Amino acid sequence: MRNIILLALFAASLLGHAQGYTNWFVGSPANSSAQALGGVCLMGGATENDEAMRWFLQRANGGDVLVLRASGSDGYNSYFLSQLGIPVNSVETIRFDNATAANASYVRERIQRAEAIWIAGGDQWNYVNYWRGTPVDSLINVGVAQRNIVIGGTSAGMAILGGVYFSAQNGTVATGSALQNPYGPTMTVDNTPFLEIPFLSEVVTDSHYDSPDRRGRHVAFMARAFTDHGINAKGIACNEYTAVCVTPDGQARVFGEWPQYPEYAFFLQLNCEQPEGPELCEPGSPLTWYRGGQAVKAYKVPGTMTGTHSFDLNTWLTGSGGAWEDWSVQQGVFAAVPGDPASDCLTTSVQQAEAALGELRVDMQARQYVLHGMQDIRALSVSDALGRTVPVEVLRTADGAVIAWDALPVGIHMLLVEHATGLRTWKLWR
Repeated sequence: MRNIILLALFAASLLGHAQGYTNWFVGSPANSSAQALGGVCLMGGATENDEAMRWFLQRANGGDVLVLRASGSDGYNSYFLSQLGIPVNSVETIRFDNATAANASYVRERIQRAEAIWIAGGDQWNYVNYWRGTPVDSLINVGVAQRNIVIGGTSAGMAILGGVYFSAQNGTVATGSALQNPYGPTMTVDNTPFLEIPFLSEVVTDSHYDSPDRRGRHVAFMARAFTDHGINAKGIACNEYTAVCVTPDGQARVFGEWPQYPEYAFFLQLNCEQPEGPELCEPGSPLTWYRGGQAVKAYKVPGTMTGTHSFDLNTWLTGSGGAWEDWSVQQGVFAAVPGDPASDCLTTSVQQAEAALGELRVDMQARQYVLHGMQDIRALSVSDALGRTVPVEVLRTADGAVIAWDALPVGIHMLLVEHATGLRTWKLWR
């Protein structure tokens, strides 16, 4: 009898290893028909902020919540289902025990039925290694783009949501090491296509920002993106107990317990008045990205219990409740000082250089995209983030064209216009 029991346990162990995952489920087994409300929640990596988590569950709109992780167990299940007071149909946790789970039919089916996906902490290289280029990242991207699911993550789960990301393939990196050698073995900054999240396509995220201080390494990530790939990467970061929640219209709200605690989020961008990038970013040398002490513009926003302070990810120029700082690095030494607001260099340059080639504006009162100043249009088309044509009616006008805001699916799209002098593209969002 003892041998039979041992054989059964061994067989169960083999089955678990073969399928590559372990799962825990609570709630109704019936698939929800809820329509998710979209959005993204970025959590700083320590204990979850309950108000931000309520925001996340509200965006699930009563649907099914799926937690994906590569370590740990089912701690989120009861927390999401019954402790926050927001009704959802079910909560399931799937732990990826190895890479084979990415091709499991059950895992694919659960991603396809979810209205909300939460990615837990741990080691982000496990997520990149297990998911990138598999059905997992493809189905998550389809869910975001076509079903408007809400997505979020904490710590490692937050780290992988940016289009530029620190993969931690060779382990983590401290600020001192990153600044002294931005090409050190642990500085694995990547932009290989992975997760495609609205408003985060050229953003590198960072969490646990205040424990220890990670501002310098974040600037080093941005410097690598510029130097290696020509990307004017932006940054979003959260202190450990802070969260940033972004609605589909690009408005980011910051949750935390300020002023009782120093809980801040940070929104970083290259100073467009100093657009040359780092003065020195090369292997074996300390980073210098100084530009007169104004290399990077940072908007520092305190997080409140009600998420009253905000930042606009459409323009990266306006926010409420925060303060602008100038960040720089000189010979591997990071500095932050109070600064002036970021300049609207893009709009100014576009208006000056392209006024004769047409202009696209958003008329939210009429809920329309309006293209004007372009009478010589030959063809127009709209495509989604994956390059597929979106069947949207484009109404031609004497001065350009009009696209109804509500006719667009939720997500990020590109408007391609062919005219007498070439091609023009504009980004559309809803």
